[in-house]
Amino acid sequence: MTEFSVWAPDASRVRLRLAGDADHEMRAAADGWWRVEVPDAGLDYSFLLNDDETALPDPRSPWQPAGVHGPSRRYDHAAFAWSDSSWTGRQLPGSILYELHIGTFTPDGTFDAAIERLDHLVSLGVDLIEPLPVNAFNGEHNWGYDGVCWYAPHEPYGGPDGLKRFVDAAHARGLGVILDVVYNHFGPSGAYAPQFGPYLAEQSNSWGRSVNLDGPHSDEVRRYIIDSVLMWLRDYHVDGLRLDAVHALPDTRAVPLLEELAIEVEALSTHLGRPLSLIAESDLNDPRLITPREAGGFGLHAQWNDDAHHALHTLLTGERQGYYGDFGSLETLSDVLTGGFFHAGTWSSFRNRHHGRPVDPRVPGHRFVAYLQNHDQIGNRATGDRISATLSPSLLRVGATLLLTAPFTPMLFMGEEWAASTPWQFFTSHPEPELASAVRTGRRREFASHGWPEGDVPDPQDPQTFVRSRLDWAELDKPEHASMLSFYQRLIGLRRSLPDLSDPRMHAVSVQHGDQFLVMRRGDTLVVANLAGRGQGVSLPGVARRVLLATGEGVTVMRDRIELPAETAAIVAL
Repeated sequence: MTEFSVWAPDASRVRLRLAGDADHEMRAAADGWWRVEVPDAGLDYSFLLNDDETALPDPRSPWQPAGVHGPSRRYDHAAFAWSDSSWTGRQLPGSILYELHIGTFTPDGTFDAAIERLDHLVSLGVDLIEPLPVNAFNGEHNWGYDGVCWYAPHEPYGGPDGLKRFVDAAHARGLGVILDVVYNHFGPSGAYAPQFGPYLAEQSNSWGRSVNLDGPHSDEVRRYIIDSVLMWLRDYHVDGLRLDAVHALPDTRAVPLLEELAIEVEALSTHLGRPLSLIAESDLNDPRLITPREAGGFGLHAQWNDDAHHALHTLLTGERQGYYGDFGSLETLSDVLTGGFFHAGTWSSFRNRHHGRPVDPRVPGHRFVAYLQNHDQIGNRATGDRISATLSPSLLRVGATLLLTAPFTPMLFMGEEWAASTPWQFFTSHPEPELASAVRTGRRREFASHGWPEGDVPDPQDPQTFVRSRLDWAELDKPEHASMLSFYQRLIGLRRSLPDLSDPRMHAVSVQHGDQFLVMRRGDTLVVANLAGRGQGVSLPGVARRVLLATGEGVTVMRDRIELPAETAAIVAL
């Protein structure tokens, strides 16, 4: 006998439909769950609510082989033959993350194709791979943030077995996997869970109606999210999750969902005997997210730090529009390097109010994930251009040096390590004409309001927008790209070999700066950067013994002074 169950607290009738079989009436329990046992059940199934004859997929479906509108398929997690029994995990402190999108990381855009490139990541020196969301969404290709099945890997990528093969292969090479997940909204097409129960709240966020975390019946909605989190970590062996836009999770309960997740994940980590990480994306600049629960925080392990990105990006590019307006000075970067946030209760001209909260000096820097580029900061530009499209190779090396020697957890975006020339644009493949038109029009209007001609904004629905966003691995055979990759490898290797460069103690970092130059002290190691278009001599806070790495030729050290050519950085041992 096989039992099927589904939560539908407001339904008056629920039926189970099995492929090639009659419908089966389900029995209701007081907790809103409906159950039925059937003999010799087939693999494909769906549910019918009330007297409606529309067959709906399971909100907890583990597999959607016919797409998000098709029937669900049973899946036996125990049947997969894992080979990672000796895997003990990969902790976040000291690690380097690498963000990638399965659909554009390789020409084939599948889990299996991505496996073929894992050796490249090993040679680069990264520790943790962070795929963008891979749960099922409508259409063939998408960034992944329109997902509607929170338990089922996207079938065109390779489905459940494909994801397991990818994780297993990563572990075999010593690479951990941090999976990006979205629990703040459902995508616009194929979201059937809200027909079964009150999964949604009345309020809305930027992407649609918010999830019901604190209203009536919210216990089961929260359990729906928690069980999904535990499933990815336990059944798919992933090493952590990146929680998308947690500021869009309105929750007034005494124990917030995020704290509840930290509690449950800690228990699972203890049982599995390997570290499991929860990384939040938040624009609140609230360090309580990463403050331990014993100290009154939520107990998450890390959060993305946009202030670090903005401070570096504005210095390197000179851009000051929008939320970049308060950034762009060396003072700003110094504040970030020594304090975590720039907006820490300070005035935000973009928001027209004060923003953020100071970080306790005892908080380790590894709880902040920092980056020069990521999917948002590239893909949400009108044309999806990388900084390599405008910056000189010398400034790219300076930026990489500052990122990878800062006291944070650094993250690279796929192709950044060789200064990939391919853009990463906003692409969708909504099959519904009205939805496709709305997305296309909305995207163009958004950027037109910022002064971009509508004709310059790529059509998200044009298949070529997706094709243009694929990495071109043939670039690695070109000298300029191979040279950049070699530099990243040497820089990451140096970071690994010097304890000073991975030391997370922000209060131990000291920064001095002057006319377009900066000196960051990390123990007995100095990082000196000249951002000017001319050579400069910079005084050092100590006597230099030797140059450990330079981004270009012509660096000269004379006791307590260093001469740096234009747009050059050097790492110096005292």
